[in-house]
Amino acid sequence: MPHQPMTVAGVEVFPLCDAVGPMGGTVRRPLTELFPGGGHRETDEWVLHFHCYLLRDAAGRTVLVDTGVGPEDSPAASWAPVPGVLGAELARVGVAAEEIDAVVVTHLHSDHASGVVVGGSPAFPNARHLLQRAEIETAEETALDRFVRPLGERVQVVEGGAEVFPGIRVLHTPGHTPGHQVVRVGDLVLTGDVVLHPVQLADPSIPYLYDDDPDLAVVTRTKLLEQVEAERGVIATAHFAEPFTRLGG
Repeated sequence: MPHQPMTVAGVEVFPLCDAVGPMGGTVRRPLTELFPGGGHRETDEWVLHFHCYLLRDAAGRTVLVDTGVGPEDSPAASWAPVPGVLGAELARVGVAAEEIDAVVVTHLHSDHASGVVVGGSPAFPNARHLLQRAEIETAEETALDRFVRPLGERVQVVEGGAEVFPGIRVLHTPGHTPGHQVVRVGDLVLTGDVVLHPVQLADPSIPYLYDDDPDLAVVTRTKLLEQVEAERGVIATAHFAEPFTRLGG
């Protein structure tokens, strides 16, 4: 069953389920290895939900947050279920790729950025694509060649906090990658990979194997979750089974 949207501060937020599958493809890593100290059993397997989000404001402007695992030849194919179904999910909510006004790529990992360029051409030809300067400056050349350079002038480089449209902002949240960013709308935060597994809600200090800077990731995650919990806000996650989680009661 498709996930239900919610409206926050006048912005409709549609969860788009691009794919579902186990972490690692043919090379599986147990949760005990991925999240040390998370209390999992050695045999526990991580089944990820790959969520993207479509935001539509009161003026009808659309923002896509992340672009999923991409087509069959995606860089994510070695470890994630491909192809993704982002196009079908957008069609389900009545939006064509050409109608996307802005794309926010939380970071350049293959399960978040592989749908941004398809067949060598921008998948969302009329959108500006927001990326943090720190993400571009530290990304591998292969990621830049695959995800960034084909976009040409459609790339909007931001540093720190920036407004996408009124009421929709990106915030720099480094740790998972140097230029990771989240999206904030009212009391809702779309967290990208700041939070990857529910065990990190109970204990934000639990690291993730593939965080670029684990110590910084813990600081960023702890601060973000404390802020949202203090506001009794909501997080929209990339990999939980359910897209929306309310914090603070």
